[in-house]
Amino acid sequence: MSLTTTYLGLKLKNPLIASASPLNGKLDNLRRLEEAGAAAIVLPSLFQEQIEAEADLRSDRVDAYADCSPEASSYFPVAALGPYGLGPDRYVELIRKARAAVSIPVVASLNGSSLDGWTDFAKQIEQAGASALELNMYHIATDLTETGATIEARYIDIVSAVCSAVELPVSVKLTPYLSSIGNFAGELVERGAEGLVLFSRLLEPDIDLLHMKLTDRLELSGPGEMRLPLLWIAILSGRTKVSLAASTGVGDVEDVIKYLLAGADVVMTTSALLRHGVGYMSTLVEGLEKWTQEREVVSLADLRGMLSWLRSRDRSAYSRSNYLRILEHYVAA
Repeated sequence: MSLTTTYLGLKLKNPLIASASPLNGKLDNLRRLEEAGAAAIVLPSLFQEQIEAEADLRSDRVDAYADCSPEASSYFPVAALGPYGLGPDRYVELIRKARAAVSIPVVASLNGSSLDGWTDFAKQIEQAGASALELNMYHIATDLTETGATIEARYIDIVSAVCSAVELPVSVKLTPYLSSIGNFAGELVERGAEGLVLFSRLLEPDIDLLHMKLTDRLELSGPGEMRLPLLWIAILSGRTKVSLAASTGVGDVEDVIKYLLAGADVVMTTSALLRHGVGYMSTLVEGLEKWTQEREVVSLADLRGMLSWLRSRDRSAYSRSNYLRILEHYVAA
């Protein structure tokens, strides 16, 4: 039985990828993930705000020392650190060190919502040796005058500009809050995207009733959250020419198998590794090997997309008619 698969044109030993998280910012963890069987690693995201903060900081320092000697450039401070403790310069260095530390593909990640700074930094990421680049389109439409068409057009412009600037394979991590995901996915593919990651999670706030304030505590994803990406992977599988990556809700090997049956080329996980440690990757890989061997699955190609929309005998399971059927058969507790 072979677990090999292809993602963004990269041949991987299995379909399990460690997605972007603070864990992946440490070289020791990257080595341990590779030893545990991870087929590829997505580095922590570098945020647009970090790139902009560094640019502003450098500009302020240049102005402040404009009348000094050329040696004054040595006074410039190290870039301000962001949420992951990595500024842009250190992020490039992390890519270089990660590529030297492991033999599996290393995917860089940029997180933002506007075009500013992305193309220049994408070139730096390519020069640093990243195997691929993931664009995480994270945006909350708090401007009530902003239309969905405006948001999608901006995303398309970003993808088009980045794909034109680098030769790296580029994937796009989508938000599920789009008017027509299938059509938008097709637009991204036309602009050069070679992969789609479904989906990014919006980190919604909660309300602390005792102190009467909003809280922004990180909640790890659970299996119940995989239903939406599972649906759209199943709908897109075999109907788009790019790689499909499943993200969100992966807790155990059964979740991995479900995503593969829906049509995912690879399955990404963060929460499971944060809960159980990086060594848990071996549990997922070994569990997938055991499951496929017990069922005498020859290759992942035989398994992948078996229950997708395209190959389904009952496509109503993905439509309104299934909604009606579920309600009709519901029995109250």
